[in-house]
Amino acid sequence: MASNPSDEPAGELPVELVDDKKAHKIMHNETYLDFSTSIHRVMKQMYPDISISTNSIEIINSFINDIFERIASEASKVAAHSKKSTITAREIHAAVCILLPGDLSRQAVSEANKAIHKSFPPK
Repeated sequence: MASNPSDEPAGELPVELVDDKKAHKIMHNETYLDFSTSIHRVMKQMYPDISISTNSIEIINSFINDIFERIASEASKVAAHSKKSTITAREIHAAVCILLPGDLSRQAVSEANKAIHKSFPPK
């Protein structure tokens, strides 16, 4: 293989660029999380007599992914601002407080704390 990209035959991309495009495509596909099973399960637990359409589940799933991306992005900014390379619960808490308005952020943090204490009880 040629060491200089200008030595490449016309029409071919250097291996590095092809690999980057594949990696980007693979990473992009992995970032979209599917919560449709969980949405349906929670819906049936809360409202057993009511059904939900596939389109509605897709909309809720899209909303969850959007909020997740926003929180992760903001938490990353908070971590970078404090010169840390790890996103911890503190950065997530700060990101939620920045993104969500007043009572909604307090409710989200309260529910998150309840879920954490339920899953990992203090010793």
